[in-house]
Amino acid sequence: MENFKLLVVEDDPNLGTILAEYLRAKHYDVQLRNNGQEGFDAFAKNDFDLIILDVMMPVKDGFSLAKDIRKLNQKVPLIFLTAKSMKEDTIEGFKVGADDYITKPFSMEELLLRINAILRRTKQDVMEREQLKEFTVGKFLFKPNEQLLIADGEEKKLTSKENELLKLLVINQNSVLERESALNAIWGDDSYFNSRSMDVYITKLRKYLRSDESLEIINVHGRGFKLILKS
Repeated sequence: MENFKLLVVEDDPNLGTILAEYLRAKHYDVQLRNNGQEGFDAFAKNDFDLIILDVMMPVKDGFSLAKDIRKLNQKVPLIFLTAKSMKEDTIEGFKVGADDYITKPFSMEELLLRINAILRRTKQDVMEREQLKEFTVGKFLFKPNEQLLIADGEEKKLTSKENELLKLLVINQNSVLERESALNAIWGDDSYFNSRSMDVYITKLRKYLRSDESLEIINVHGRGFKLILKS
């Protein structure tokens, strides 16, 4: 099994520990946090494949945490855990970006099935985007196989590294592209020299995209870059 990285945010220490140990036994890499603020701090410093959130938590509740996570990453899957069963809470969960919602008490086997289903779907979505021959990015048409960026009837021929870097940004649109991952994928290692080289290419891509004010490549401090499409 691929070693997916999960974040569990649960204020009940017994349930949190049992859940984390169960998922680790199923070969998941799990980080456990006990309140919403700790959960957000962990999320901001790491790249997770899926997040499991309790709704009722101290410091920051699950709904507030989900909203903060969605400001940074619109794609990472979220599963809510809650003792509540009211329809309004379920609706609120999906409004703030939940992928699934499970009511306590629940079986670990059921939760595992839901996690596996979401991760399979997410992985398939990423694979399908990676195989696309064309991407619509704001007003631009991006053709990575031809190394072309097209807008307003004009074609811009990209260099190989510009092309590869833009493709990674587009595939991860509205999510963080980790600096280390991009360097290893494109340059082969994350040395200081290559890191400075990538910064130069990011500057070039920003210049190419600046005619569309709805697009922006932002720096995510200590992590990497994010291509965002403003509403």
